[in-house]
Amino acid sequence: MVKNEAFVFLKPHAVTEKAKEEVKRFLASKDIKITKEGSISAAEIDQKKLIDQHYYAIASKATLLQPSQLNIPKDKFKDFFNADFDTLLAEGKIMNAADACTKLAVDAQGLDALWAAAKKAKKLIKFGGGFYCGLVEPGGDKEPIYTFNGFFMEMRSKFVAPGTEIYYYLVEFESKQVPWKTFRGDILGPTDPADAPADSLRGLFYNNWQSFDLKFQPNTGDNAVHASASPFEALAERMNWLEQGPASDNFGKQLLSVATEEQVKCWSVDPQVTFGPMPITQSLFDTLEDADTDMCLALCQMIAIGSPKDTAAAGGA
Repeated sequence: MVKNEAFVFLKPHAVTEKAKEEVKRFLASKDIKITKEGSISAAEIDQKKLIDQHYYAIASKATLLQPSQLNIPKDKFKDFFNADFDTLLAEGKIMNAADACTKLAVDAQGLDALWAAAKKAKKLIKFGGGFYCGLVEPGGDKEPIYTFNGFFMEMRSKFVAPGTEIYYYLVEFESKQVPWKTFRGDILGPTDPADAPADSLRGLFYNNWQSFDLKFQPNTGDNAVHASASPFEALAERMNWLEQGPASDNFGKQLLSVATEEQVKCWSVDPQVTFGPMPITQSLFDTLEDADTDMCLALCQMIAIGSPKDTAAAGGA
């Protein structure tokens, strides 16, 4: 049986010597073994767009893709903004968030403020999960522009600020002793650290942040520590952050026995997948969340095969 393997990292604001040592002590106390650890600098994160890939569903609209590459519901855009998408695109008035920063000569915080103003003025529309478009109006002699997921640049800036880094741990644990759901819910703790049990890792950092030399008390966005939501997400994160191929570890090798390398690559950006004897369609990451390795592999095999009535849907293709 392949062990559960997860990717854990301290977020930039929580990378201190005391926090790093506490993670090691805490995981060992929970029978979770660290097999590798190390740091990744902000310069590398920025250059290789590692944080963009990590938050692909959000970042693809903000930094990785151009508006012409996005699946825009143009009728919805026109109804909301009373303007034609293609015309505005041709006029250079629609751009992703990274280009918007350059065009408007603002930094991530500046764009975030403009985005907040657009939201307050009700000039922001949601197209789908993690997919927003807003009309940002800088004022002065600068023309308003339409952009996507403008909030992401401020999120991204925390990971690429000069002099910062993440500190990661590759960990493994037995599913019978530590089920994945327990690993995330009880050991790591919920996303909002204020709701985390005091004896969870996030709860520990939330309640004792000063003693670990953290820069500020963790919150929902900066909750000190990240951990993979499933064995597959852990593989996708290792592929991204450590630039490993899927065949480089035990879970990846097992996965390649039930899915192709092309499918694995496609799945790593969380597509919608259709599968099952009574076909359902949903996010791949949501489907696999909190599954232990054996169940995760079984679900991946089902997804790879796809619906019996529509095998073309396998892997979200």
